[in-house]
Amino acid sequence: MSAFFTLPRLLTLGLAAAAVSLGGAPAHAAFPERPVTLVVPFAPGGGTDNIARTLAEGMGQDLGQTVIVENRPGAGTVIGTQFVARSEPDGYTLVMATFAHAVNPSLYKNLPFDTQRAFTPVALVAHSPNVLVVNPEEPFHSVKELLDYARANPGKLNYGSFGNGTSAHLAGELFKNLAKVDLVHVPYKGSAPAMTDLMGGQIQLMFTTVASVASHIKSGKLRALAVTSAERSKAFPDLPTVAEAGVPGYQAESWYGLYAPANTPQAVVQRLNASVAKAVQSPAFQQRVADEGLMVDVGAPEQLARYVDAEQKRWSQVVRDAHLQQN
Repeated sequence: MSAFFTLPRLLTLGLAAAAVSLGGAPAHAAFPERPVTLVVPFAPGGGTDNIARTLAEGMGQDLGQTVIVENRPGAGTVIGTQFVARSEPDGYTLVMATFAHAVNPSLYKNLPFDTQRAFTPVALVAHSPNVLVVNPEEPFHSVKELLDYARANPGKLNYGSFGNGTSAHLAGELFKNLAKVDLVHVPYKGSAPAMTDLMGGQIQLMFTTVASVASHIKSGKLRALAVTSAERSKAFPDLPTVAEAGVPGYQAESWYGLYAPANTPQAVVQRLNASVAKAVQSPAFQQRVADEGLMVDVGAPEQLARYVDAEQKRWSQVVRDAHLQQN
């Protein structure tokens, strides 16, 4: 046998020897190999926080790693969302995006990130109507009575939201615009503190998520007047829509979707997407769907991108009409 080896032959032998010395170890460990952080850009205890924690439990079981929910409230979700935008694009830091994710590009002139470029869509999780709720001590029991009171007392009614640019805020602005009433907006750092003030009488009404108020409505601590969707909600089939109740053309809904930082590997995104699809089928999440009127709608990552693009176009007009753009 000849002792002569060409250079390619020597390289081949060298690579083979290296593979043997490494024990055939793969170049990259399978995702995930450590806990995943799911950032909620709202205070603990609200609707988004509850949805995120239920989803995180199911995803953690599927992924074989803990999914840690981390609350980073403030600035209309910008603080928590910016944290994720600046995180490593490895799939270990995600954000539970909501309505504000689609509205903030229109709401803020100097948003510290480009929403279109800073994130990779993972999955639309679910969407649901908001509910118009009032303090039960208030003298109105229907949308018509609320409108009559608001028109007779301009600027006297305060409506709360869980931050500027959130669905609760814009739902109120759309209501004001279409119904031609003067309501004062009071923003909070999440739905939980807003709910506390609503039940305490510091504010009089809210357009808030079904998830955040279902238990309070059932207990009688809040009075529900209508749902904000185009059709009635399965969670409250006896409640009229706002459009039915006296404000024609009114429609608004909340949604939940997961994003990762831009440039997250597609294989990781697909793994996370599959985990979301499995987690929403868990008994715990299905119970939350039944209790809170959510419509589960998990599809490919591209579905979330299309949905949010349509939301951005729709609500940018409301922001302009209400002169809500901020620096």
